[in-house]
Amino acid sequence: MNHYETVFILNPVLSESQIEETVKKFEDFLIKNGAKMVAKENWGLKKLAYPIQNKKSGFYHLFEFTVPGEVIASYEQEFRRDERVMRFLTVKLDKHAVAWAERRREKLNIKA
Repeated sequence: MNHYETVFILNPVLSESQIEETVKKFEDFLIKNGAKMVAKENWGLKKLAYPIQNKKSGFYHLFEFTVPGEVIASYEQEFRRDERVMRFLTVKLDKHAVAWAERRREKLNIKA
């Protein structure tokens, strides 16, 4: 089981219920494929550094999870298929990044 982190940006025109539905969809996909969620964060509406699809802002979300490596390809395919997702990035965390993420969560007092 590898440790991963995904940040994704959702379209700013979505309603609160559509955002919750989208986040739940990706979380359920991971859990269905044997992932263990370490942390979830909703960073809210943020201004983008440059326009994406003619939008100047987006809703940011972060997932930190452990899952077998072969699941990641199909997980990212789900992001590509969903028109509500403007951008996403999944990175594999090494032991130093995992330790840093734990310290960051403790500092921000984020529950896993």
